[in-house]
Amino acid sequence: MSEQTKADYIDDVDVDEEWDAHPSDAELEEAVESLEESGFEVEVVADAEEALEVVTEEIPEGASVMNGHSTTLEEIGFMEYLNEGEHEWENLYGEVFSIDDDQARAKARREAQTADYFLGSVNAIGREDGTLVAADLSGSRIGAYPFAAGHVVTVAGVNKVVADEEAARERLHDYAYAFENERAQEAYGVESYPSKELVVRQETVEGRTTVVLVEETLGY
Repeated sequence: MSEQTKADYIDDVDVDEEWDAHPSDAELEEAVESLEESGFEVEVVADAEEALEVVTEEIPEGASVMNGHSTTLEEIGFMEYLNEGEHEWENLYGEVFSIDDDQARAKARREAQTADYFLGSVNAIGREDGTLVAADLSGSRIGAYPFAAGHVVTVAGVNKVVADEEAARERLHDYAYAFENERAQEAYGVESYPSKELVVRQETVEGRTTVVLVEETLGY
């Protein structure tokens, strides 16, 4: 199936588009400071092209790499880059989804949560308290974030920056879920649900989690 972006679902959801508003310069600076105080490494980049450059430079040669589904990763061109093989990484995503047997593939997906580098996105970022909020149905997208992966690289457009954890969870449920539900129905023929929700308030391992903030509207 071809990659899809939020634009593919925009006419099928009824949500408040104010959830995609960009922060002011001062608010973005506050977000960066709060995230760093929470133990995250932060990179602010101008656009998707620069985001792809930062992400690919973050991953060392020979590292095992896995990712959860992320519209943002698709939009910055990472999935295309990964599948074209223009790197010297162990592409666990390609290995996992080349397995035909359902049980063997599920086992491999679980094992891939412990990749050297796990990439994805989040649904919202609290600028005042430096929190990351994300959810999905199965947990396969966010399972590696808290502990399993050696390093986590999460990419997010600044449209996901909101006031605090409470607003971040509200954005998840009132906005992002509508888009993910549409995507899941088109991709898998089933409805989604934010059944497994993750709030990361602090990264305790120095250098483990990097947040790449892109000064564009990306993902949902």
